[in-house]
Amino acid sequence: MSLLKRSVVLLITIVMVLSSSSLAFSQEKVIAGEYYNLSDYEKLAGKKISKYSEAPMLADLVKQGKLPPVEQRIPKNPLVVTPVEEVGQYGGTWRRAWLGLSDQWGPNKICVEHLLMFDKSGTKVLPNIAESWNVSRDARVYTFKIREGIKWSDGTPLTTDDVMFWYEDVILNKELTPNVPLWLTSGGKPCEIEKVDTYTFRVKFAQPSPLFLINICKQGGNAFFLPKHYMKQFHPKYTSKEEIEKKAKEAGFQFWYQLFDARGMNSNAWLQNPQLPVLYPWRAASSPTATTMILERNPYYWKVDPAGNQLPYIDKIAQALLENREMIVMKAISGEIDMQMRHMSLSDYTLLMENKSKGGYRVLQWKQGVGADVMICLNQNVKDPVLRKLFEDRRFRQALSIAINREEINQLVYLGLGEPRQASLISGVAFYDPEWEKMWAEYDPKRASEILDKMGFNKKDKEGFRLRPDGKTLTLTITFPSGVFGAWSDVLEMVEKYWEAIGVKVALQPVERSLYVTRCNAGDLEIGIWNFDRNAAVMSDPGRLLGTVTDGPWAPLYGQWYSTGGKGGEEPKGDIRKIYDLWDKVTVTADEKQRDRYFKEIINLHKRNIWMIGTVGELPQPVVVKNNFRNVPDGLVWDDTLRAPKNARPEQFFFKQ
Repeated sequence: MSLLKRSVVLLITIVMVLSSSSLAFSQEKVIAGEYYNLSDYEKLAGKKISKYSEAPMLADLVKQGKLPPVEQRIPKNPLVVTPVEEVGQYGGTWRRAWLGLSDQWGPNKICVEHLLMFDKSGTKVLPNIAESWNVSRDARVYTFKIREGIKWSDGTPLTTDDVMFWYEDVILNKELTPNVPLWLTSGGKPCEIEKVDTYTFRVKFAQPSPLFLINICKQGGNAFFLPKHYMKQFHPKYTSKEEIEKKAKEAGFQFWYQLFDARGMNSNAWLQNPQLPVLYPWRAASSPTATTMILERNPYYWKVDPAGNQLPYIDKIAQALLENREMIVMKAISGEIDMQMRHMSLSDYTLLMENKSKGGYRVLQWKQGVGADVMICLNQNVKDPVLRKLFEDRRFRQALSIAINREEINQLVYLGLGEPRQASLISGVAFYDPEWEKMWAEYDPKRASEILDKMGFNKKDKEGFRLRPDGKTLTLTITFPSGVFGAWSDVLEMVEKYWEAIGVKVALQPVERSLYVTRCNAGDLEIGIWNFDRNAAVMSDPGRLLGTVTDGPWAPLYGQWYSTGGKGGEEPKGDIRKIYDLWDKVTVTADEKQRDRYFKEIINLHKRNIWMIGTVGELPQPVVVKNNFRNVPDGLVWDDTLRAPKNARPEQFFFKQ
């Protein structure tokens, strides 16, 4: 796939050229668009960073005595971000669009910082908030050192006291955390965290936890850190419970822990509560319900470029609140979006290309880490007993799969740019299986009909649709989130045609995204859809394969049973139970070869059962970028596991004057 380029002009607010003299580093040793500890960078590049610079808006605050000098705001060993193209320029407002709080992962995946991060490709673990770590030989004990001098966005130092607050007062608090997240457990027991000193903490597991580092790279930005100095006002260990419950009721909550969650623990809390101190490059400066929500630079951000300029380069992010993704695309072609890939679909490609000159943007192409753009899931926990028995029969899933004309979908919906395939891992990643990619993915409606006939569904109603054993018309309701992902409704209309051609009636039911997720988690869907994403580093995020993802409806109640240690959901049986047993072995096996063998058995179970029916995958992902919006890399993998576009290092994006 060739890379696409566009050009344009953009007005920006404040732009100032940064100090970039003496920037000469070894391109063989230092990778563009990547993270390095200051000490490591200086060794590789053969140059010292001896002076720090800051944005003009922050320099003004320093002059006014409202902010300490930049040298006092940056840690002793800052993280160096090497630019994709060149050292940037300060200033400007990055215009993008979103659909409101239900679309929180748009800003989250730009801003959220983890203890450790994946490299751009997801193949290597890099330092981030932690500058170093050590792992015991048996993968049971992990020791981390966070950067001395990192500060929260309000200027308060980040220390291991914040780690212990998160662990002791949040993770181990049953009201706040009824079930400890699986990635923080081993052998069914929660990990233990202990403070070593002000900047060092140790994590201990009862059994080996060999996936812990890659799990850290994937988990959300609240993992390991909550600002104790701020959040303790909402915790009954530090503040009168009566006082907190009064505040909770005033805020519309019934219990104290709901207020705590909303003020700082929830993944969208930083968007709803501008007072919450963060470690991100930008922080919320207005309400998420505003027509345009503003994120402003964090004056205490702890990353710099090779010239010593404190990041981020861009002053603000302005998120226009729109009703649907079609409006976002219209805004893009009008030249009112500076950089965005979220809600840009391949189905928009022709429109984006036709309007490139008028809109003044270029279109980059990333590769989607998605094995199927539309993954069709027959809910194994469906409440209708007739459908439950039917959905559990792999022959029915196989028949529906081969009734789909994937090549036609690819040509008509995806411009022939995708790969007709099963919902399976994409090529080029660990555990890719070419047999799985093609398993029950051929187009053979005649055989599909024969399978259904042999299953006993050979009686039909007057319209020609097959009858269930109870005499009712065999009707399948496909529920999907509306107005979110571009091609889904188009694909499903074609699937409806294919399935009805073999005598299975289909009802399409679009619903709002948050309602979709709620119904999915409750097991209330018959058939749901999502994309088969999280492919780039699948062991760090196996939720699609385990059925534990909140938007993955193939086995929601079995997934809840596993996630809650048997306290919720439904207990699985047969091959699904085998998957969980195998994953339990994966998570405690320190020997890499044996661990991989267990994981391949999980892959084989999916090949055999086809719980998730794929359509077309491995699509290029269009990225709309204004011409003077620079340091945006081309050709990266767009995948949730990598927190894309965080893997492009948005803090080093800039407007070029």
